[in-house]
Amino acid sequence: MCGLLLGAMLGVTLLTPVASASEIDPTEATSIKEELTRLGGAVQPLGAPNDAYAKYFTGQSYLANLSTDKNLPVYNVTFAHGAHTFWHIHHGTCQVLVAESGRGYYQIWGEKPQMLLPGMTATIPAGVKHWHGAAPNVSFQHIALMEMKDGITTEWLEPVDTKEYSKLK
Repeated sequence: MCGLLLGAMLGVTLLTPVASASEIDPTEATSIKEELTRLGGAVQPLGAPNDAYAKYFTGQSYLANLSTDKNLPVYNVTFAHGAHTFWHIHHGTCQVLVAESGRGYYQIWGEKPQMLLPGMTATIPAGVKHWHGAAPNVSFQHIALMEMKDGITTEWLEPVDTKEYSKLK
């Protein structure tokens, strides 16, 4: 199924982010966009602050919906300096990450962290514990997509070990 997700992404209808100027600190947004541009890659819209999932992230993140299909949501996730998810598991579907700009990492439980640079993709199999986000002291954007249907859930777990994370470059 995950192979079909990347193919389906080519037919995604793009939306304008719904965040208003009052929802995003303009200084922070400008700073993140400038940094991502300097680091290379395509800079996607920041979107709105990712408040709904903030309790499962370290640092500030933003979410921009890029799809009109509720069964195949496609999100651009922007991670401010060092922001990353907690460990989590997607039950019933894989997740595909497409690095857009900046520098990030993902890690599958029991494996070494893998760097994500613009243009790189990672497929996280269904039912696998993992985390993803920005490298320390760097912002990062990736597109995340996964199928959504009955029985598909995300189980949020513990934070990533701060000492281990801080060893990343």
